[in-house]
Amino acid sequence: MFYFVPKKRNTREYMELRSKILGQFEIGKLGPNWCIFQPIGIRINKRKSPIVSSVFNRENLSVLYSRCRSLEVHCNNDSSTRHSALKGESSKLSELLFNRLQLPDEECQELQKRSFGRFNAREAVLDEEYWTAAWLRAEAHWEPMPYMRHIDSHKRKFAEQEFYALKRRCSGLDGNSLKCFCFVAVKKEEKNVRRTVLNSVVGTLDLSVRQFLKGETYPGEVKRLSPVLASPEPFNAHKYAYIANVCVAKFARRQGIASNMLYLASDVAASQGMGQMYVHVNADNNAAQELYRKVGFKMVPVASSPLSRGQMLLMSTEL
Repeated sequence: MFYFVPKKRNTREYMELRSKILGQFEIGKLGPNWCIFQPIGIRINKRKSPIVSSVFNRENLSVLYSRCRSLEVHCNNDSSTRHSALKGESSKLSELLFNRLQLPDEECQELQKRSFGRFNAREAVLDEEYWTAAWLRAEAHWEPMPYMRHIDSHKRKFAEQEFYALKRRCSGLDGNSLKCFCFVAVKKEEKNVRRTVLNSVVGTLDLSVRQFLKGETYPGEVKRLSPVLASPEPFNAHKYAYIANVCVAKFARRQGIASNMLYLASDVAASQGMGQMYVHVNADNNAAQELYRKVGFKMVPVASSPLSRGQMLLMSTEL
C-alpha cells in the first residue's frame, strides 16, 4: 500500500504530509507530476505497479490525520510493516466519528435553545460537536495568518488542545469556573437532507459562571492575587456570567448567528441566577464591539487599564 500525492512541493498538503503524517516514509519518483511516499528502505519494482491506497487532496488530508491510527504498508514481495502514524493519539480523539449524522431536532427538545432563520442555537451534546467547536476556534485564531507555513498543522494542534480544555471546562474540572456551557449554532433539519455533525455546526461560544475573588469588582481587576472568594456563602450577588470564544464559520457570517447565540447565553445565565454578564474584546475589533453593543453590552471604563498590554476592553450587560 503506497500513497500518492501531487508533486507540488510548494503546496500545504505536500509539505504537511512530508513533515507530519508520513514521517517514517521517503519520497519516490513517479513521473513528472506525481510523487510517491514509500516505506524507508523499500524500493518499488518498476515492472509491477504498486497498489494505490489513497490519493491525497485538500478534503481528505485533515480527515486522515484525525482518523488514521496506523498505516499498514504492503510491499511488492507481499511483506508488510506496521507504522504508527499518529504518536500519542488519545482515546477520545480516536473515538470521534467524523461521519456521525447531526442529532434530530426531536432529540434536543429538552435542551434550552433558540431558533432563528435556518439555524438553532443550543448546548453542545456530542463529542463531535465539541470537536467542531474547537476547530472553528482554531480557524478563527489563525484566520489573520492564512499564508503562515504549516498553518493546517498549527490549526490541528490548536483544535486538539482546545477540545480537551473545553471538555474539562464543561465537566467542571476547571478551577476558574463554577460552571461552563458550550453553545453551538447548527443548521436546522431539512427534509431528505442528511448532514454530518461537521457540516451542521456553524458557530460556537462559551458561557461560564464565575465568582469574584476577594477585592475584585470586575473580572481581571489588578489586585493582589487571593484564593479567597468574595463570599464563602453561595450568594449570586458575588457571581457573574462570562462570555468567551465567540466565533462563526466564514461562510455563515452575517446571518445573525453570533447575536442569537449571545441572546441564548443571556437567557441561560439569567436562569442560573446571574445578574450581570461580561466579555473581553480586542480594542481594534470594531465589528465585535458593535455586535456586543447590539445585544446590550456596554463598555466598562474602569476596566480599560488593567489589560491594556493585551489591548483588551471589558464590556458588560445587565441580565
